[in-house]
Amino acid sequence: MKKFAKYWIFSLLGVLILSSYPVYMGVSVISSMITDGTVYKDNYPKYIIPYTPIAVSVIAAVLLMPLLIKFVKKFSVLIASSLSLGVFFVSEFLFESKVIVTTTVASTLESWQMFMCYVPPQGHATRTWKEVDVLIGEYSPTFKIHFYLISVMIIIAIVNCLYGFAKMLCTGNRSRCRALVVQSVCTASFLALCILACFTAFFRDGEITVSPLSGILMSLFFVVFGVTAGTYAASFLIGRKKYISMLIPSVIASLVTLAMYVGEMFLLSGNLYRFGDGFIFNGISGIVLAPVDILIVILSGLLNFGICYLINFRKSSAET
Repeated sequence: MKKFAKYWIFSLLGVLILSSYPVYMGVSVISSMITDGTVYKDNYPKYIIPYTPIAVSVIAAVLLMPLLIKFVKKFSVLIASSLSLGVFFVSEFLFESKVIVTTTVASTLESWQMFMCYVPPQGHATRTWKEVDVLIGEYSPTFKIHFYLISVMIIIAIVNCLYGFAKMLCTGNRSRCRALVVQSVCTASFLALCILACFTAFFRDGEITVSPLSGILMSLFFVVFGVTAGTYAASFLIGRKKYISMLIPSVIASLVTLAMYVGEMFLLSGNLYRFGDGFIFNGISGIVLAPVDILIVILSGLLNFGICYLINFRKSSAET
């Protein structure tokens, strides 16, 4: 138990350090709301949604780790993930509905975040949008599907990794070790891409057709997101029959990647970003997806299948 106690303390310290800026953003916004009743544009911390609620939810899960590991044992990951998601959605809703951002007009943080998807705050008041640009239209809460998918995946993946290694220390059962290591790498890679997107928005310039660099980074983002979801599922299916431990996570990886495309479609009023011109980049009539988008969805599943094969093959080889 001493090993577990040390692991918990280091996990908590690590999460607190990594969450320091998102938590600071939340405290800053709450302070502004208390003193001024609003958050002025110049004081608005970028991307408080969804990263502050994500940070708070993960911290809550780590704080509860000793209790959940001790009293609910094999269901600790499920309960911790559920509680974390509850904390996330409650805090997310409170920030969205209660925080007011003031520029030329006052708007809820939810509405402001929508405009942030398309144009930096300093351009929001001056840019003239045309419906043909499809990058903005009437407000619709469906634009948040994109963010919620990302947020949920980050939360459950981090909680699964932290609790998974903790349970290994307590039980001595290392059957999930390889899968958890792989999933940790995928989760860290995806989180790094999310942070990169925060600072660069992958170099999009407001046009529906993006540059080659932007297209490569967006494709990588989608693939890594799908693989992160697939390895999450795979970490629970180690030791099962091959079609279960390898095929199911790979299907999940492709479906989650496809779900991200659906979220992007809602974000862009029924359109998708295009990576170039020509047959491979143009949307197929009736389904919006272009051939290159379908290839990305398939690639996500294939990569995940290869990863699952290596995890299970090495495991079975070590046992023989």
